[in-house]
Formats: sequence, structure tokens, C-alpha cells
Amino acid sequence: MKTWGKRMLLYPFFILVGLYLVLLGYAWLSQGNMLYFPSREITLTPADIGLAYEDISLTASDGMKIAAWYIPAATARGVVLFSHGNAGNISDRLDSIRIFHSLNLGVLIYDYRGYGRSQGAPTEEGTYRDALAGWDYLVSVRGILPEKIILFGRSLGSAVAAEVALRRKAGALIIESGFTSVPDLGSRLYPFLPIRLLARYQYATIDKVGRITIPKLIIHSQQDEIIPFEHGRAVFEKAAEPREFLQIRGGHNEGFLVSGSLYITGMDRFLSRHF
Repeated sequence: MKTWGKRMLLYPFFILVGLYLVLLGYAWLSQGNMLYFPSREITLTPADIGLAYEDISLTASDGMKIAAWYIPAATARGVVLFSHGNAGNISDRLDSIRIFHSLNLGVLIYDYRGYGRSQGAPTEEGTYRDALAGWDYLVSVRGILPEKIILFGRSLGSAVAAEVALRRKAGALIIESGFTSVPDLGSRLYPFLPIRLLARYQYATIDKVGRITIPKLIIHSQQDEIIPFEHGRAVFEKAAEPREFLQIRGGHNEGFLVSGSLYITGMDRFLSRHF
């Protein structure tokens, strides 16, 4: 009877352990769904904000076809290779395209595989390949000098832009609303899970910026409700010189708009120093 009683007492423990193991398995298998939120529908184009553009099809190194837009600037002082965040697609970034155009910058913005009209499904290495396809297009097809290319990444795209900066020598790198790494961010969001052991994605910007020697501008808002301000500061502190930090205001998705002239003037000041 005593043995039976002990077993009865242990049953809830075994059930909890089993449920936790199921949770771990779900977290392992569903990481991609928790990281990438693509939209296939292109709702607007640069023409809707009065900008001429070209619809481009890039070819990644593994043969994947990647959809992109090229928006020229009449007197461009440089060209932005734009790596966007983890949700939506390029048609959700018209406000940023307008800002870059107002700064006399051409823009090549592309959709990661699985986003918009790009083929395939997103992976970490795949997003890097997609960005490099954009780089190759600018240099080989457009004839843009590497030192005239500004690598810009927002949120997830900041890690992609940083990876390109490691593999290619651009003119500058701009990281906006970036995180240190996926495991760091995941550990904060899910403290009850061993995220560092489970993580299949890294996107470790913090491990890259110290090895990138081109001018860097790190932009972050203290009111960012998705990526803590501390992540932006940590990336800045780890970054090699030359580096600059621009503190803006507002939430994760609209901070660059809420900040208005603070954002635009800060970026223009950085570009004027280095271009």
C-alpha cells in the first residue's frame, strides 16, 4: 500500500514532466513559425507614392528566385540595400523607401524567400543568400561601386545586413531596432524554456559587429516594445569603430515615423560624414 501511495503521488510529477517535454518538442519544431511571418500579397508599390521603380527578379546562389524593387534617385549619393523585418513583405515598407529617396539615396529592397513573390521558404542561411543576391545585382548589373552601397537592416533584417557586411565590403552599415541574437531575445521572452539549447536560428548580430570595420549607425528607441533598448545599446557597445548611436522614440514598428526629423536628420548627418 505504501508503494502504491508513493506512485500515486509521483503521477502528477510525471504528467508535468511529460507535458514539459511535449512543450520542448513543439518549441523545437515550430521555431520557424515563431520567427518568420511572411505575407504573399503585394498591396502597394512605389508608384503609389509617386516614385518610379523597376520590378526585379534576383537569383540567389542556390537558384532561388527573389523578388525585388529598384528605386533610383536622380542624384544618388549612394544606394541602400534594404533588408526588412520578419513580417509582411516589401509592400509594407513604402514609408522607409520615401525617406531614403528624400535623402537622395537609391534603394534596392527585396523579399526574403517565402515572402511576397519570392520563391521558397525562409531559413537563416537562405535570408543571407537573398541579401547577397541583391548585393551582386547592384555591383554586377547596376555597376554600383561597393563603397557607395549602404547596408540597411531593420529588426530581423539588421542581422541579415550585418552578415552581408561581414562577407562584402560596403560603404556603411545601418542597424535599426536590432537584437543581439535570437537566443538572447528568446531567453527573455520564454524564460521557462532552455532556448539556448533549443535554438536552431542564431542571427547573432552581437557576434558580428566587432569584426565589421566600415562605418556603423545603430538606431534604437527606448520605447521599443518588441526589441528592448538594451539590445541596441549592447550591439553598439560591441561594435568596432567607427560607430554612432541614434536614439529615437516610439514603438518598434513606427518609431522611425514617430521620430520624424530626429530620425531623418540623424541619418542624414551620418551619411554626410561618410559619403
